[in-house]
Amino acid sequence: MRLGVMGGTFDPIHIGHLVTAEEALYQFELDEVLFVPSARPPHKTDSRQSDARHRLRMVELSIEADPSLSVSAMELEREGLSYTIDTLRQIHAERGKGTDLYFITGADAILEILTWKDPEELLAESRFIAATRPGYPLEKLAEALPDSNSAGEAALRSVSAMEIPALAISSTDIRRRASEGRPFRYLVCDAVWSYIRENGLYR
Repeated sequence: MRLGVMGGTFDPIHIGHLVTAEEALYQFELDEVLFVPSARPPHKTDSRQSDARHRLRMVELSIEADPSLSVSAMELEREGLSYTIDTLRQIHAERGKGTDLYFITGADAILEILTWKDPEELLAESRFIAATRPGYPLEKLAEALPDSNSAGEAALRSVSAMEIPALAISSTDIRRRASEGRPFRYLVCDAVWSYIRENGLYR
């Protein structure tokens, strides 16, 4: 079993997230991609987020037609900050150690991987896919993950770059557009666009 894992606030989930998941399925021959909405990411403790039930429901609506995509509320049900290492350990406990994990995140986040909680254990639990836009200087990854120590060497072996179509879409921009009454319909799937409007999110 080759399982991709995508974490994030997904506030809201958008087309860029879905394109990234689909590309990872293809490039890395994954059996499934699991979306894991975070409750309290350590790097966003100062920012406000939409209610967890809204964020979870928007993911569910976005992926319901694709059997290769799934969602878990494990971080929303766990108390405290949402650490990637705890999530990967829980997934391995539930899916079995025979499951190969591929954590999918943005290249910019990968640049900070050695600052995450328990980095060496993190790199032992999963491979990492650094999603980039075409033209992103991939040498940045090598520079940020020095090979002068064991953690750096493990990181270089565990990270693979994956180019995705140049979609300059972000959840931050979508929230801003919604709050200002500007169009964002085609930046998210139809069901999520309707859900945001019906529930008055981001106003």
